[in-house]
Amino acid sequence: MAQDVLTVAWKYIRRRKFATAIKMLENRSEIYEDNFEYYLMLGTACLYAGDIGTASSYYQRARKIKISDSRLLLGQAAIFLRRGDTDRALQYYMDIKDIAPNNKTMLNALEFIRKHGDYDTICRWVDTGRIEQFYPPLGVNPQVVTNIALPVLACIIGCILVISLVRRPDYSDGTRLDIKHLALSPEEKTSPQEQDLSTQPYSYILSSKQITDSYNQALKYFQSKRDNAAQVEINTILNSNASVSVKQKAHVLMTYLEEPTFDTLVDNPSYKDVESDTTKYLDCWVSWSGKVSNAVLNPDGSYSCQLLVGYDSGENVDGIVAVKFNAAPNIVPDQPVRILGKISLEDKKIYLRGKSVYQSVKNGMK
Repeated sequence: MAQDVLTVAWKYIRRRKFATAIKMLENRSEIYEDNFEYYLMLGTACLYAGDIGTASSYYQRARKIKISDSRLLLGQAAIFLRRGDTDRALQYYMDIKDIAPNNKTMLNALEFIRKHGDYDTICRWVDTGRIEQFYPPLGVNPQVVTNIALPVLACIIGCILVISLVRRPDYSDGTRLDIKHLALSPEEKTSPQEQDLSTQPYSYILSSKQITDSYNQALKYFQSKRDNAAQVEINTILNSNASVSVKQKAHVLMTYLEEPTFDTLVDNPSYKDVESDTTKYLDCWVSWSGKVSNAVLNPDGSYSCQLLVGYDSGENVDGIVAVKFNAAPNIVPDQPVRILGKISLEDKKIYLRGKSVYQSVKNGMK
């Protein structure tokens, strides 16, 4: 049975025959114009082939069609990581964390940046090819599989699973990761400010003491399991005149923050708090009650609505905020509801990226 070019090209890519796949795909450019998988596949093939400029171009074309795809974000993050631009790479990894928090490639890349993210080490990894482990995964090369005895392969897979379990500690007992390596260095404590303030606008202009105090508070809040409070301090630093190195550590600290539940959420900011200074509360989690209106089930299965914050009593409305869920939650209309969501920004307007809901139809909100 004849197979389409995308299927055949992917088989070549998995066999690491990138040049063949690229030539085959580029010959079908007119047929697959505006096809996301086509541009993504070409970008990934070029990335592995070492043609970084062309890979970036194809990834940009894919991004115009679809933004929230972990494979695309991994490829774009890898390009910035290769260049030593860890700040930009971290931004893409944070986007992946939002849509695929257990993505192994993303987690391993974050671990690499935390421990070895200096420019010299990155250059050596690029030179040796080790950086490819952070590229969009291709899976096991089928040609290699056919040449390896099944018992040996089973042993290797077992070892990989054991290593992955050992490398990712279990913190279910309530303890938190040791983050001493994120403490400010003596040089960062002495010169925590950006010297050239003309490079970009800042929401907050802070003194050296304010920057170091804010960063140290973020570390303390993290260890106290007050992730929202830590996020506020991180946001203050990232949008201030703090130095690049301090901001990079703040970015890394942000990757350790955990998604809360209704029971574990603390430091719950009010709607008025968020409205008064959105920059400070971006990416914080909130638990807001009210009633929903204008609910829409979208063709892709996602769900959007507006939450009338504070209107659960039917008397006062603190504000109206858009809410988006990846899948339709079980919300009974015209009844009070509490929504757990993450403060996000789209077109300079805040919305909640919904995670879960609580609703008691018979007894009302608790």
